[in-house]
Amino acid sequence: MPPHADKQRKRPKQDRAKETRTRILEVSAQLFGARGIGNTSTNRIAAEAGMSIGTLYRYFTDRDEIVKELTDGLFLQVEDRYSRLLTVAADLTPRDAVADVIRIAVEILVANGPLVRALVADLQFYGSGIPEFEPRLRMIIKLYLIHLLGPTKNVDIDIMAFIVLNAGFATALRSVEMEDEGLDRDVVIEHTADMIGAWIATVAEPEPA
Repeated sequence: MPPHADKQRKRPKQDRAKETRTRILEVSAQLFGARGIGNTSTNRIAAEAGMSIGTLYRYFTDRDEIVKELTDGLFLQVEDRYSRLLTVAADLTPRDAVADVIRIAVEILVANGPLVRALVADLQFYGSGIPEFEPRLRMIIKLYLIHLLGPTKNVDIDIMAFIVLNAGFATALRSVEMEDEGLDRDVVIEHTADMIGAWIATVAEPEPA
């Protein structure tokens, strides 16, 4: 039998497996957003996805693994967008670069608002994704700051990157609820960027001779 025939048989199986996995994640995200994570069992997910619980367990060992993959997916989107931002951030003012950092996270989190609310409510967002992804996101911010500030003796770049990332990400997390609280999301982003950008610009000023 020609080798390519065996590959052709495997590809549909691989495609179906990918589709099934994606289906489980999509249904889980919808149910978590609507019912909360604690109120959603793997049996409910399997039923809503139109498959047996045995099929679901071939892809995920338990609900926690599904939660982790969904959380990781959000952070991977942010990481990808931050990496692309790094290539153009050098041409932006510190204030505009910070605004873009916050806006990127806001766009992704708001687009997944029901899921993010469920993750935050169950503290899964803090316990699952941030410890793994924060160092990677912080490194991207750090590279931008190094490019902007150059060699400096008076600033701890690691601490600065930590503050910029966490202040921006805190704003992004809260943005999911801002409109319900009567706040203008764009205005909050702009003011936060003003404050952080002014701080970075001050630090970036040349030291007096």
